[in-house]
Amino acid sequence: MAQLHDLTALEQGAAVRAGEVSPVELVEHYAARIARLDGDLGAFVTLTLAAARAQAAGPLPDGPLAGVPIGIKDLNLTAGVPTGFGSRAMAGFVPDVSDHVVDKLRDAGTVSLGKTATPEFGLPCYTETAVGPPTRNPWDRSLSAGGSSGGAGAAVAAGLLPFAQGSDGGGSLRIPGSVNGLVGLKVARGRISAGPVVGDITGLAGNGPLARTVRDAAALLDAMAGPMPGDPHWAAPPVGSFLSACDRLPGRLRIGRTRSPVVEGATVHPHVVEAYEAASALLAGLGHDVEDIDPPYGQDLAPSFEVLWSVSAAGVLVPPESERLLLPLTRWLRERGRATTATQFTGAVAAVQAATRAGVRATAAYDVLLLPTLAQPPAPIGWFSETGDPAEEFARMKRWTPFTAVFNASGQPAVSLPLHTSPDGLPIGVMLVGRPADEVTLLSLSAQLEQARPWRERHPPAWA
Repeated sequence: MAQLHDLTALEQGAAVRAGEVSPVELVEHYAARIARLDGDLGAFVTLTLAAARAQAAGPLPDGPLAGVPIGIKDLNLTAGVPTGFGSRAMAGFVPDVSDHVVDKLRDAGTVSLGKTATPEFGLPCYTETAVGPPTRNPWDRSLSAGGSSGGAGAAVAAGLLPFAQGSDGGGSLRIPGSVNGLVGLKVARGRISAGPVVGDITGLAGNGPLARTVRDAAALLDAMAGPMPGDPHWAAPPVGSFLSACDRLPGRLRIGRTRSPVVEGATVHPHVVEAYEAASALLAGLGHDVEDIDPPYGQDLAPSFEVLWSVSAAGVLVPPESERLLLPLTRWLRERGRATTATQFTGAVAAVQAATRAGVRATAAYDVLLLPTLAQPPAPIGWFSETGDPAEEFARMKRWTPFTAVFNASGQPAVSLPLHTSPDGLPIGVMLVGRPADEVTLLSLSAQLEQARPWRERHPPAWA
């Protein structure tokens, strides 16, 4: 018999509107699953169940997601709720303002059950902190759930939430999407406001959805999308909703594919190659023109991106007396950022912009690009930091995820789809990249792929 968490987020919203289930029943169902399963997963850092029950019992706005539970990443400000950024240095911080995206989700009627785990300031690609247990992969709990939206990914994959809000500055939605068997959508730069507090000097990071289905991801994007006054970047709105894009065929597309890593020393695992080739064959079988292309970006881009990442780390406001509480990787990145001169930083910004503009021009003839999401399958808990050397930790991160960050630099939308399972039963995602500000084609194609090779009924052992 189907249980409530077997329903998609949109199906749950429809059940609420039809009077078949109440928002309070949904909150209680997921609260029970969290109590039973999350102690071993580490998906949540803060639960707000009392507030969720009160919101669910009160009047909710109309809309397709009204009454549907959600989680908010612990990098996002939520008024009156502890927001720790995955760091001991921020213990006890309770903001008095919410991020615009948090307010938009509440205005859409979603009901937050709490804050999902993130690594320290969202800097690593895995979620292991000093403030709580490591966030584990529901498919194999010896493995990482990825990051930096790792708690969101683990929660959705294990059925602790129907979908979740996350963010992506170098792959942080697509990485947990790939390793947890979910749809992780990085939207176009300026599609979702990062305000009102965050000062975005690099343009790398943005909010976005993690979901089990393409339609749920599109509906969540509809709820989050739209600029706010003062935003530094604006993406042109689509004609119609993002959800409606999932209901129309994409037509015959020209798809360029490459699996050449942008990071020196990165190798692509055979299971990842299998996923990439299987996706290529599926796309061709659906009538699309799939062509090998020269890599639009080279390994010379990585050092400039590292400068931006390090300066962003240095720019995080940490109380001076709390610096000693930071993890070794965070301190190492901040030291690199502080040692960067203004000339070096502006030079790196210019180099990244020049490279990504050239890459967008070089691939302009293609509707969509196909790449692996990650170079390797899910990594074991503790693997990234096991040497104790932050430089080696960062090098491992780069080699494990050499494909995602360039599209944060270019600002293009990109999605990881759970099209493949490795011979040992682990999810392996593939990445589709759209033209600038064109999530519509990306979602239409993703929905077509999901219909051709459904993944909705694939669940980790904890699901039932």
